Amino acid sequence: MAATNTALVAGVRPPLVLIGIGALAMVVLEALNPEYDLVGETISRYVHGTGGWLLPAALLAVGAASAVLTVRLGAGARRSGRAALAVWTVGILVAALFPADPPGRWGRPSPSELVHGNAAFLAFAALPTAAVLLRRALADRRPGLRTALSVLTAASVTATAALAVFLVDVMHGGPSLGAAGAPTLVGLVERLVIAADFGWIALAAVATGSRRKQGRDRRA
Repeated sequence: MAATNTALVAGVRPPLVLIGIGALAMVVLEALNPEYDLVGETISRYVHGTGGWLLPAALLAVGAASAVLTVRLGAGARRSGRAALAVWTVGILVAALFPADPPGRWGRPSPSELVHGNAAFLAFAALPTAAVLLRRALADRRPGLRTALSVLTAASVTATAALAVFLVDVMHGGPSLGAAGAPTLVGLVERLVIAADFGWIALAAVATGSRRKQGRDRRA
């Protein structure tokens, strides 16, 4: 029993550590840049602020964790779900390598901004798709996570849909969707999407790690 528990921890730890690094890097980035508006400004713009290197580092860490998860899912999961997760992974990694433009340049994007923005948009669209398609397979591996997976899947889908509306608005002359004349909420909604997506990846890592433990228990 001790050996199987150790195997479970060893299997889950790498992606969880990477996700933790990514989340911590983003929190530190927020703390280092109080001049940025976390409600109205997307976090991609922080790459030009204090400790801007933390943003690509965070994205690379989460992309690596997602790549590990994609491989671990194996043939037991729906192929379309694994494909969507692979799109998320590639999108996050590409977004990490191509920095966004500084704030205030929504209407005059550079080539790097175009690559970053399109990669990030594909990633944000792919993760909730993967979450919906893989929810049942992951819940079968770890039934105790079924409710949490459902909640985070719903949160990712809802927040991503809202983010798409705000991004389209901003890129077409916004911000105009602010509450009571306040700036657009695109930054806040993006952070909600990131939180839901990171949480889902973490739960999925736990679920896939559990499958390894269960297999060893049956062989024993």
